[in-house]
Amino acid sequence: MGKHCAVIQITGHQNSGKTTLMEKLIKKALENSHHTGTIKHHGHGGMPDSRLTAKDSDRHSKAGAVLAGVEGDGLLQLNFAEQKWPLAKLVEIYQTMSIDTIFIEGYKKEQFPKVVLIKNENDLSLLKLSSIICIITWIDILNLDIQVPIFHIKDEKNYIHYIMEIVRDQHESGIF
Repeated sequence: MGKHCAVIQITGHQNSGKTTLMEKLIKKALENSHHTGTIKHHGHGGMPDSRLTAKDSDRHSKAGAVLAGVEGDGLLQLNFAEQKWPLAKLVEIYQTMSIDTIFIEGYKKEQFPKVVLIKNENDLSLLKLSSIICIITWIDILNLDIQVPIFHIKDEKNYIHYIMEIVRDQHESGIF
C-alpha cells in the first residue's frame, strides 16, 4: 500500500458549486506544497462521456491537481477498465502514487469526511448523509439543529481554512 493521504469529499446536487470548490481547495493545497489527486463521480448514469466530463477534470488539473480521474459505471478515465470501481479501491490506487491529498467530487453515499453544498431548500435532504464535516450554503439554515459548522457561500476564507485544517489533521493523525 502507498503512503497515507488526506481524503475529503465534496458533495451536492448538480450546479451547486462542487467543481468550483474543488478548484479552490486544489489551489490552496498547492500553496501548501501538497500533491493533490481528484476523483470525480460521473453521477448521471452510464459511462462518462469524455467530451462532457473532461471539462471538470481539466478544471481540476488546471487548478493544480497532479492526478485527475472521472469514474462512472465501471469506467475510470485513466484508461483503466474494471467491472466496478468502488471509491475505496480508487483511493487505494491514488495512495500508491505520490499524492498527499485526495479531493473527491460526488459519491454522496460513501463514508469519507464530506463537505455538503446546499444551494436551495430542495437540497436539505443531503443533510441526512453520513460523515458530514461542514456545510456550505446559499440559504439561511441556522434555525436547523445541525451539529457541524455551517458556512455561507460568501464566507470563502473561513470555509477553505476550516477544510484545510481537517486535511492537516488527517495528515498528522494518519486517519486514511
